[in-house]
Amino acid sequence: MMSSTLTRRFWRRAAVALALLAPGMANAAETAAVSTPRVAATLLSSRDAVAPGERFQVALVQKIAPGWHTYWANPGDSGEPTRIAWTLSQGATAGDIQWPAPKAIPVEPLVNFGFEGTVVLPVEIIVPAEAKPGERLTLQAAATWLVCEKICIPEEAAFTLELPVATAAIVDDAAQARIDATRALLPTPAAFKGRLDADGEGLALTLPGLSAAPADLRFFPLSDTLIDHAAKQEATSSSDGTRLRLTRSSAFKVADGETTGVVTFTEAGAPRAFTLTAAVDPALVGATATAATPPPAVRIPLPVEGADLTLWAALLFAFAGGLILNLMPCVLPVLFIKALGFAQLAQASRTQVREQGLLFLAGVVVTFMALAGMVIVLGALGASVGWGFQLQSPPLVIALAVVMTLIGLNLLGAFEVGTSAVGVGHGLATRGGRLGAFMTGALAVVVATPCTAPFMGAAIGYAVTQPPALGLSVFLSLALGFALPVVALSFAPGLLRLLPKPGRWMLILKQAFAFPMFATAIWLIWVASVQAGPGGVLAALVAVLAAGFVVWLVGVTRGTGRGRIISSAFAVLIVFTAGWFVLQSAVPQVTTQARAGDSQAWTPERVAALQAEGRPVFVNFTAAWCITCLANERVALSRQEVKDAFSELKVVYLKADWTNRDSQIAFALAEQGRAGVPLYLFYPGQKGAQPEVLPQLLTPDMIVTAAQRAAGKDLKTALGR
Repeated sequence: MMSSTLTRRFWRRAAVALALLAPGMANAAETAAVSTPRVAATLLSSRDAVAPGERFQVALVQKIAPGWHTYWANPGDSGEPTRIAWTLSQGATAGDIQWPAPKAIPVEPLVNFGFEGTVVLPVEIIVPAEAKPGERLTLQAAATWLVCEKICIPEEAAFTLELPVATAAIVDDAAQARIDATRALLPTPAAFKGRLDADGEGLALTLPGLSAAPADLRFFPLSDTLIDHAAKQEATSSSDGTRLRLTRSSAFKVADGETTGVVTFTEAGAPRAFTLTAAVDPALVGATATAATPPPAVRIPLPVEGADLTLWAALLFAFAGGLILNLMPCVLPVLFIKALGFAQLAQASRTQVREQGLLFLAGVVVTFMALAGMVIVLGALGASVGWGFQLQSPPLVIALAVVMTLIGLNLLGAFEVGTSAVGVGHGLATRGGRLGAFMTGALAVVVATPCTAPFMGAAIGYAVTQPPALGLSVFLSLALGFALPVVALSFAPGLLRLLPKPGRWMLILKQAFAFPMFATAIWLIWVASVQAGPGGVLAALVAVLAAGFVVWLVGVTRGTGRGRIISSAFAVLIVFTAGWFVLQSAVPQVTTQARAGDSQAWTPERVAALQAEGRPVFVNFTAAWCITCLANERVALSRQEVKDAFSELKVVYLKADWTNRDSQIAFALAEQGRAGVPLYLFYPGQKGAQPEVLPQLLTPDMIVTAAQRAAGKDLKTALGR
């Protein structure tokens, strides 16, 4: 009997070993480490093979560099807890992180709750009962965490474990022992219920199960609005047990009649911890702290917050912003095309010219309204979107790069769409020309979305906070301002007559206009590389290649008959294949660090911590697809005089990168009445002080002056002159 059992166990383990050696199979017990200079993380499994219906443990293991720390469920005064997003096959489910007891980590004058050294975060996985032996259970974990020393850096890692499903589970003894050792030290539920009462201006937490106050007693609440995390906690013994005196949080709030947390202490030289539920004095429920009035915001004398505008002011700013938007570099390539069209129409009838202008206007208005409607609807549904949101999607960025490339090839004469563009307005007067005028207006709006002109940000910020009818009226005003120059030119025959007569110069100019299109395509491919890494670049190049091949294929089979049908079907197949490849390859990547330079990654907690230290803070809300942002960085933020001023005045430069969608950044923008980037905030070095909002077009002198205001002194004083 024993021999039979051993034989079955041998063959079961042999089958699992063969499965693990299959091509492409990950190590079943532990993934490869994802390492940064601060954290090395792995995903550990207690099983080499799982059985249907069983519960087993996996764990995220973080080896943290000396001097750095990650965060507990309640991070304390600043920080973000580690989070894991699971994608599981076979209908499996994952539980919550089983948090070890945290430690208090002082970062003067604040205190964080978190972990140093090596931390193991167990999670229970439930295998569905209907899983069948021979199948594989795939566990995909996308983990994010914030690791801090004197600076804080958000990091991420993706892990995949492939576990065979067998008739009986096979335990990885070493991994199981490691996870069990961690779980043995997890806080255990207290055998008693605590009580939280008011104690003058403070709080008193009574622990009836502790007759004498143990050493190093500390309470870690799960709520971040209960206590002052940095305040000293004094323990005394009483007839009711041990009383722990706590200081109320400046944002004190208790939502219901109970609060929970973890109590840690030392007993016989060994650390102990238990989870505690405490009944809250009814007088404390719903009470709030009286917050100190923050210093008044420092504002420049410009209308920068949409929430402060009236409807008429918002309409005026939108119209002015749309007018100025025509001067932005992201719009100029498309306007070159329209300028060429008007040059071709210079000698045409006045009716044709006006028709082209009105069709351009229609394309602008329809596209603006469509984008505005999407922003308003998605915002109402709770999505974190803003102006230019479509450029946060790598596939759409790549599609726009393909369009720009094809327009450039068309202008060079690689292929023709419709009647020759060199004819004196004949082609543009046909149906194709009308459609071309409309689509030029639409395309101008699409490529304008990465830009935000002066006045425009405040107007859009107002629009997205209003009822739909008012919001759309602001976007309509923006569209009219944007289309005004082209429409005015089409209704001013005197200006058109100043243009030279058509000739060879038009062909040369047409070809020259191809190169701004190629430049725009290159920029968009770079944006895709920032969003999706090397996979984004490969996807963009494949899409451009496929589009070029389809255009060539259609051109060489322009006739009728079976050849055209076959080539059209082949072209459709290529388009769908390339589209599928783009969607698979251009996957957004989370930005884990600020870009190169002197900046650090932005978080609201980081701003608050720096202000508490008395440091002025400059925050740059930016995105790789925002040309206005990049222009400001080049002409102002990267200038040496600005860097020197920041260094002398002890200004900390933070970047909030919105290249990929980020709900926290979208919320911060909305707080300032904005729906898009750029946004520049200068926080004074005073705890709780409100920021100064800078204009959307920066100069070095403007930044240096704002830095002096935030620091409360000029450069001469800082230099000791």
